Amino acid sequence: MDFVKRAQAAEAAMRAVFPPTPLLRNSLLSERYGADVWLKREDLSPVRSYKLRGAFNAMRKAQASVYVCASAGNHAQGVAFMCKHFGVHGVIFMPVTTPQQKIMKTRMFGGSHVEVQLVGDYFDDTLAAAQAYCADEGAHFLSPFDDDDVIEGQASVGVEIIQQLGAAPDMVVVPVGGGGLSSGLRSLFGPDVSMRFVEPTGAPSLAMALRAGAPCDVSPIDSFVDGAAVARIGQRTFAHLSEVDPNHVLALDEDRICATIIEMLNVEGVVLEPAGALAIEALSELEDEIRGKQVVAIASGGNFDFERLPEVKERAQRYSGVKKYFILRMPQRPGALKDFLSILGPEDDIARFEYLKKSARNFGSVLIGLETTRPENFDRLLSALDEAGFTYTDITANETLAQFVI
Repeated sequence: MDFVKRAQAAEAAMRAVFPPTPLLRNSLLSERYGADVWLKREDLSPVRSYKLRGAFNAMRKAQASVYVCASAGNHAQGVAFMCKHFGVHGVIFMPVTTPQQKIMKTRMFGGSHVEVQLVGDYFDDTLAAAQAYCADEGAHFLSPFDDDDVIEGQASVGVEIIQQLGAAPDMVVVPVGGGGLSSGLRSLFGPDVSMRFVEPTGAPSLAMALRAGAPCDVSPIDSFVDGAAVARIGQRTFAHLSEVDPNHVLALDEDRICATIIEMLNVEGVVLEPAGALAIEALSELEDEIRGKQVVAIASGGNFDFERLPEVKERAQRYSGVKKYFILRMPQRPGALKDFLSILGPEDDIARFEYLKKSARNFGSVLIGLETTRPENFDRLLSALDEAGFTYTDITANETLAQFVI
């Protein structure tokens, strides 16, 4: 049986567990890009990501009594959900640093069928512990992506797209982490459907593998886009992706993805995790290519911890240019603060104001965060500061300083 038929069989078997996720036309994006844009809403699956597909397909084929996985997020929840469905025992290894919300949801989906073991500060330690457990106990290890049955299961996303549209679209835009979803879709659609693959700038595992001709470690990675922040793409997944045109792999800045999360939440009422927003934000890079075409962007997940919302909003504002941070050298004299405040425009607001230390008898250093409604307002403000003789340093893009003071 060829790959397409196996993926179709996996999709058909899933219908006994959960319905197809919606494929919804998005008017906002369609109008913005002059295209027929559809969102495949994997954020609306029972575990709010596509990961339960691969877990289901691998587990129905392995038919073991004990399953083990290592994950800090969506894979853990997918495996837990399927352990309960199949009535088998699962041992979920998660880093000690995993947010309580994710631990709670994993336990909720698995119920009495799963036990969660918190091991290690870093994922590599967690993975090693899970694999050691499998060796000692003879349990079946479930890879989050580098497994032929998992790849086949993730390809069911594409089977549903074809069924829901009545035909394959002109283009599919898909996020890439370890490569399970992207390799499955590419193998399913073949050369008839144009595909674009999107990675976060801080974890370019596919782009680097294509350049090297083999999977390679791209550590250290930025883990902010946790659903796609993988240091090394899978060996099996890369076998499906090795012929991808490097020009079809896009890298998006993490702060930029935050702007998409905020817009989709505020305008569309759609809750997306960072990885789930990758394909949607990539449309802005593809505007000339997709105009007049039917395009499907995969919204891969919506497991967003709202405790992260202030950070996401902060990063989105900094990326869009409406929020900046400065170290301002303020004269230590009566009226100096009033002089500074008089420079602010009607759309400017102080988000943070903190004296750091006095650098000299007559001057003090101030950390100041400013918000405005339009990026161009900063041009006027900085010109006014220069004219008034204030000395300042823009630290908005300085990541090292940002970690300590922002």
